[in-house]
Amino acid sequence: MDLKYQLKFLFNMKMLEIIKNKTFLKYLIFFLIILLIGVVLLYQLHRNQVIIIQQIKKNNSVEINKNITEADRLFDQINYDSAYFFYKKAIALCDPIDDYADDYVYSQLSIANLHQNTNNYTACEEALLKVFPYLKKTSKPKYTYNTYTLLAYNYFFTYDNSNALLYHRKALRLAATPYKKSVIINDIALVYLRQKRYKEIIDALEPLARIKIKHETDSAKTDINYSLLLNNLGFCYFKLGNPKALEYYKKSLKIQERLKSDYELMSTYSSVAMVYAETNPKLSKIYTEKQYQSACRAKSASFKANTLGDLIRKSEGKELKKYSKAYVKIIDSILSSRKQAKNQFSIIKYESKTDKEENLKLKAEKAENELLLQKHKNRNTISYIIITFTIAVLLLLPLYLFIKGEKEKKEAVFESEMRISKKLRNELTNKVHHTLLFAQNKDLQNDENKNQFLIKLDEIYSQTRNISRENSSIVTNENYDMGLKEMISGFKTPNLNLLVNGLDTIKWNKINKIKKIIIYRVLQELFYNMKKYNDLTLIILSFKIINKNIVITYSDNSSKTQNERIILKKHLENVENRIKTTNGTINFGNYTENGFKISFTFPL
Repeated sequence: MDLKYQLKFLFNMKMLEIIKNKTFLKYLIFFLIILLIGVVLLYQLHRNQVIIIQQIKKNNSVEINKNITEADRLFDQINYDSAYFFYKKAIALCDPIDDYADDYVYSQLSIANLHQNTNNYTACEEALLKVFPYLKKTSKPKYTYNTYTLLAYNYFFTYDNSNALLYHRKALRLAATPYKKSVIINDIALVYLRQKRYKEIIDALEPLARIKIKHETDSAKTDINYSLLLNNLGFCYFKLGNPKALEYYKKSLKIQERLKSDYELMSTYSSVAMVYAETNPKLSKIYTEKQYQSACRAKSASFKANTLGDLIRKSEGKELKKYSKAYVKIIDSILSSRKQAKNQFSIIKYESKTDKEENLKLKAEKAENELLLQKHKNRNTISYIIITFTIAVLLLLPLYLFIKGEKEKKEAVFESEMRISKKLRNELTNKVHHTLLFAQNKDLQNDENKNQFLIKLDEIYSQTRNISRENSSIVTNENYDMGLKEMISGFKTPNLNLLVNGLDTIKWNKINKIKKIIIYRVLQELFYNMKKYNDLTLIILSFKIINKNIVITYSDNSSKTQNERIILKKHLENVENRIKTTNGTINFGNYTENGFKISFTFPL
């Protein structure tokens, strides 16, 4: 726990140190402002893009619903070719499909149902395959249920029992009501009938026969589904040789005759005819004739053909001839219809010039809108790149300057520490060592030795004070010029004359704080390096303002050799680096026998 509190304390101290760093806070505030401006710009750009796209895109919902309504009306009237045309028009208007997923899926499912009703199972499957990519994008789960159901029927009609069962079971998992579940169980029973799994059907349907599951709103649908269930049970019992078959068939017939449901009646009449086929052939024929009448009312060519085949086998004389002629006629009709079915949907697509022009117009509008959208997207992409790049530069630049400034500060501190260490080692350490030896070897009771010892201590104190002053904090307020004068005068000795010109003419309160510190340190470093040469007797320091620049010139009368001056220039590298940080320049004058000269310039 102690370690935890210590770490927490250290973290808090570090955070406090960062918060106290005013430069860091300035950069942080700048960073947040730039970031906020960038976010506002990007949001406004995105908002404008959405508005423009909404203006470019045409809302086709009204036109789509109009076409679907007309197609549904024609579908109910069994006018399939015209219904197909309006469903296709609705699909063409669903652009992009993601925006009209419900209408697109509904129209494709209707076309699939239409193809299935006309026995075009390949086209049905193609339409259903177009639906699958958009099922997850619809707002109505029932569309997935309907898709699986239609696909299951399609496989059933093409005798693919395994896939029919697969998709019926998928639909069963999605069935939202007990009625829908019972319908699917009946459909599964039809597949089982084909596979002769009679016992399994009875086990599944007997409980439902006792309950009679009702449709939520339509009692007719309840009765139709219940009659189909009874019919399936009757067929299973018939195949197993159980006399209960007739009981279920009669219950089913009673419901179907009341509803006048010809499609269901055809199947049940056929089943009852099979029951009586051996025990009562006359009654069996009567039910087959009823089956034929229902097929005629339902206008089902395939059922009429199958029923006529049964009647031919059960008839003689004139009846046989009559049914045979009817059979040949219906077969010719079926063959003719199948030939026409191949092209019935392609003809309607181009049956009028107006429809063709409308299709071309829709395509042209779509192409134009896509071009406008692409151009706008390209402009926005370029704008996003430019804004992002600008924000990145604006954010990284102050960060770079901050890191660079921190690095320079650390380097300056390091150089300052090295300089102090060097001074202590080269100047102070020897004196302290000699003073200690003097104190150990001399009798300090002696007045002369005592005075010499005190002089040495005073020298150590003075030198220590000078080092401290050289590295102490610099006053940059209105008293800056006084502090600068005091620092310069500190280098004056009895043998050295120091002349300063123009210092009072500079308006120091208008000069940047950093530049004042650099000027102070540069002069301090310069004087410190020149102090090493004992032959100096005169130093002249002048301050001038020329073309909005402060020009400071240093000159002396030292008699250094050329080699010594080169060494001095190397020692003044730190001075040169300080000046360059303010975009200043330094100029080492010509080396003459009369002395040394150097000038440096700072922009105001």
